Amino acid sequence: MSSREPEHLSIGEVLAELSDEFPDITISKIRFLESQGLVNPERTPSGYRKFYVSDLTRLRWILYQQKEHFLPLKVIKERLDELPPGAEDRLFETVEAGGEAATEVTGDTPAAEAAPVAAPAIAPARRASRAAPARRAPAFAPTLPDDDGDDALLGAPGGDGRYTRAELAAAAGVDDALVAQLESFGMLAPAREVDGAAWYDDDALAIVRISAGFFARGIEARHLRMYRNFADREAVLFGQVLLPYVRQRNPEARARLQEELGELASLGRQLRTALLRGAVHESLTE
Repeated sequence: MSSREPEHLSIGEVLAELSDEFPDITISKIRFLESQGLVNPERTPSGYRKFYVSDLTRLRWILYQQKEHFLPLKVIKERLDELPPGAEDRLFETVEAGGEAATEVTGDTPAAEAAPVAAPAIAPARRASRAAPARRAPAFAPTLPDDDGDDALLGAPGGDGRYTRAELAAAAGVDDALVAQLESFGMLAPAREVDGAAWYDDDALAIVRISAGFFARGIEARHLRMYRNFADREAVLFGQVLLPYVRQRNPEARARLQEELGELASLGRQLRTALLRGAVHESLTE
């Protein structure tokens, strides 16, 4: 008998495996389902999760029931608790005959009674991916680059640029609809209004260009809202620290204010990078 450990997936690989079928799935949601007792992945001695085929099938079935049947987690858990040990692979079991698929959940439950619980047949390609996970745990730990300490963006607020909304979209190389999307989620606002017309500055152009990079990778404006919230909170914190310099109306204090703001921004960026590095390591390598 082989002593080779069965293939397993990290939580990041599980996310990648399910994201096509369930675009709203996140690592936080997987962890939440675990906290509610709906899935119980094995843990390594260091605490990393190990998801096997049965765990992936169980997660897929849970998400399907939520998406297609709007079942509350309490009901889903009750039905899963009725499942015999080790029978997760039968949640999506199909018997194909004459172009039709009959589904069942347990060996001693009639198919007619099981129909409300089981999901419809899954495409063969998906069944194959559950039977043998396509992704193996990476042999390396992905890393993020160190913070470059560039404080160039902390210069004069707003910059000297002046753009209409159409000019802003054209300069950033995006559609006007994406600019509107950023505005709708509070990511963007005109710097000023002249004769009733909205004008945007260089900061707005930087925001749209950076956001375009996220858009190209499938990340929408609603997802970027967390950066806006964090920036607002960070600005309040820095304001409290720098307030004494603001109250001093002399060139020395202003120069010190700019210097301290640069230092705080650099420290904040470095801390975020370090924290993100740890979070990425956990999500992609466990």
